[in-house]
Amino acid sequence: MPTLFRTSPSVLAAALLLAACGTEGASPGGGHGEAPVQAEVLCPTDHSAYGDTPPSEPSSRSSGQPSAVPLPSAGGGTDNGVRITALYSWGPGSGCAGVDYSADFELTNQLTEAATYTLTLSFLSATGGAVDHGERTVEAVGPGRTVKGTVAMNETLGNPPAVTDVEVTKVRSVPEAEASSASGTCPKSGVHVYADEGDAAMGLRVVGLHLVNCGTLPYRLDGYPKLELQDEDHATVDSVRILEGTDRISTGLGGDGSPKAVVLGPGEAAVAGLAWRNTTQAGDPVNAPYVRVWARPAAAPVTVVPELDLGTTGRLGVGPWRKDDTNRGAGGTPATRP
Repeated sequence: MPTLFRTSPSVLAAALLLAACGTEGASPGGGHGEAPVQAEVLCPTDHSAYGDTPPSEPSSRSSGQPSAVPLPSAGGGTDNGVRITALYSWGPGSGCAGVDYSADFELTNQLTEAATYTLTLSFLSATGGAVDHGERTVEAVGPGRTVKGTVAMNETLGNPPAVTDVEVTKVRSVPEAEASSASGTCPKSGVHVYADEGDAAMGLRVVGLHLVNCGTLPYRLDGYPKLELQDEDHATVDSVRILEGTDRISTGLGGDGSPKAVVLGPGEAAVAGLAWRNTTQAGDPVNAPYVRVWARPAAAPVTVVPELDLGTTGRLGVGPWRKDDTNRGAGGTPATRP
């Protein structure tokens, strides 16, 4: 039986695989303002800052020496506003430790509001199989804006096949005003709201919704979070019954019983569980990657991305808010109060 609540966050903006390989440094005696860069920093870098219009002339990729890999899909169209523009191999002599391949992309926000994107790319072998995957989170892309970036494939163990192509596997977008967060600067709401990575066993899925009071005042919860399920196009999914409690999905998950009032002091946390089964029988399976969450009736919504694969069951159980004494110290910077 899986454990319902995991305290480690799933950061909507998933692991940022594009990481600097070291720090810049100057060699002694460089008196002309041209400090050389140490070999360990020669890693992929972005062409332009997020939110900026791409320049008409491409800027230098980085100070490393990668090898360009011809893209079979070069000149292809976009996938949900994302276009792969280049693929590079970073071998032992490239000066970038820990990175095997990288792919450049252009992302255009096709929505009518600013959004945070999470891209998943698959690095493919000559047979079309996935050698590995990479993710990149791009924050605050304005409506209609195009940004450029890079996704890196970290160094793999053993002798994996060579990468010859790359494809966009998944694109997720969340309105910037509703982006979830697990830490960092405290939102104006005074709380961080996010979903964890969840757990799965024998077709049973469980995910924890977490709320951390990062403000300076007590925060009261009473009852169940309100949910709205959305499909890949952000259209409301109304074919799924949202049940109060998780006991009708499976017993022993800790999300049943009557809700009790929870008052969180600054730095304290609460958790509510989602539970479902992905059994598929007659009919079309339902996938709802997005869930809009209202922590309490008057709260502003936050959109999390738990990737609900609901099969044909048509049911999702949600447990009541309960205090989470295992999650402390993640409050972040208190919100500024008017």
